[in-house]
Amino acid sequence: MPGSASNNCLGPWPKDVGIIAMELYFPSQYVDQAELEQFDGVTAGKYTVGLGQACMGFCSDCEDINSLCLTVVQRLMEKNNLSYDSIGRLEVGTESIIDKSKSVKTVLMQLFEDSGNTDVEGIDTTNACYGGTAALFNAVNWVESSSWDGRYALVVAGDIAVYASGSARPTGGAGAVAMLIGPNAPLAFERGLRGTHMQHAYDFYKPNLMSEYPVVDGKLSIECYLSALDRCYSVYRNKIHAQWQRDDSEKRFSLEDFGFLVFHSPYCKLVQKSLARLMLNDFLNDPCPNTETGPFSGLDAFRDIKPEETYFDRDVEKAFMKASADLFERKTKLSLLISNQNGNMYTPSVYGCLASVIAQHTSSQMAGQRIGVFSYGSGFAATLYSLRVSQDHTPGSALDKLICSMSDLKVRLESRKKVSPAVFSENMKLREETHHLASYIPRGSVEDLFPGTWYLTRVDEKHRREYARRPLDSELPSEPERVRSSTATEHIPSPAKKMPRIPVATSNNDTGVSN
Repeated sequence: MPGSASNNCLGPWPKDVGIIAMELYFPSQYVDQAELEQFDGVTAGKYTVGLGQACMGFCSDCEDINSLCLTVVQRLMEKNNLSYDSIGRLEVGTESIIDKSKSVKTVLMQLFEDSGNTDVEGIDTTNACYGGTAALFNAVNWVESSSWDGRYALVVAGDIAVYASGSARPTGGAGAVAMLIGPNAPLAFERGLRGTHMQHAYDFYKPNLMSEYPVVDGKLSIECYLSALDRCYSVYRNKIHAQWQRDDSEKRFSLEDFGFLVFHSPYCKLVQKSLARLMLNDFLNDPCPNTETGPFSGLDAFRDIKPEETYFDRDVEKAFMKASADLFERKTKLSLLISNQNGNMYTPSVYGCLASVIAQHTSSQMAGQRIGVFSYGSGFAATLYSLRVSQDHTPGSALDKLICSMSDLKVRLESRKKVSPAVFSENMKLREETHHLASYIPRGSVEDLFPGTWYLTRVDEKHRREYARRPLDSELPSEPERVRSSTATEHIPSPAKKMPRIPVATSNNDTGVSN
């Protein structure tokens, strides 16, 4: 397995630390956004064109943040034939808080019990949709630090995004991502290339701890997102220029230096606008842009504008969306598969976009590319960083295995069950009424879950939650696996063993960023 190391071979700078393996979970049921438009009585195209959304996944009351994370972690471990004692750090990023003290990470430790491994660092991180990225940075920093003991780190980002009835509800979704972190990774972090912006704002927040619903200032949320994108890109560009200058290169960085660009995606239309925003930045920072031919053709009228005055300027937005259309098709559009079909997952959103890129390209198409990743969380916190894809795309390589593991995303999306908007609305009402109840037995259908999915069986009188797992083979009528039973189908004695190959729009909308 790439990333394995023994203590006697540890050096001060492990090479190519990054993402070795990924797993993605989304709900087995969804609502069609076009049907939801009709049900809500809004103009046709408001959700499908204005937001760019086709479907929205959602959870019944038998799934919560703990069950989502249990599912995605065990699936990653089983799929990659990993033993639980090969994990030395486990970080969770989430904003779906069901307990103000007990972390999701401690719930996940039940999966480790049979291995006897309790020496696992890390805990939960929370700041809206940015928590998953903060958890990922913590894991990478651990592997690159003197604290690293040679084992893998595991990062989990998961959330259930739900809203009160109204204009924000169609920007919901749910899901979880698990990422295995270590050295010699096929997706390696480019050292020193992170542009971060942190600032105080009440654009999206959850002050009512008895409710899953946020308070959203839609217009402010969009302004915060775009202003953070501007500043992160500026810092990132300055840092890569400094690196290049140390190498005696006077090259000027532009969006063309990214092979792919993925963004936190509250809804797909905002991502398209965000790429246009970065092109605006390139245009304004180019000392001599060619406005006669090429991508900046016809944009000379915008040469003297101030970026901070253009967040809601329709003329600027329209001009640069048109100018960046080819760039969007080549570098970003395919990243929106999960976002378009499942909706906003909050902390896993940007990593669902990354998984979508991986799932829809071959290893030879990915090899050597630089992937730009923009992560945003309201309140607000944001980072633009980059991953460098391994050059080795031979059959059986770490990159080939990663891509094979993601190749079933479309098939899994197509296997979901579509439900009516009325049923979706009833589920939202049930979640609203039962959230944080004690002495509660969920009413959702376990049979509708994907095989291998963990689910909530009961909440006792002291709010303690119990879980079971639907059997991997849906045809087996056996007793569901309980959370404290054996959870790993096969352990390997050492992380040094190799991982087996795994077969496998134009209108505007004023909905807030919703994150």
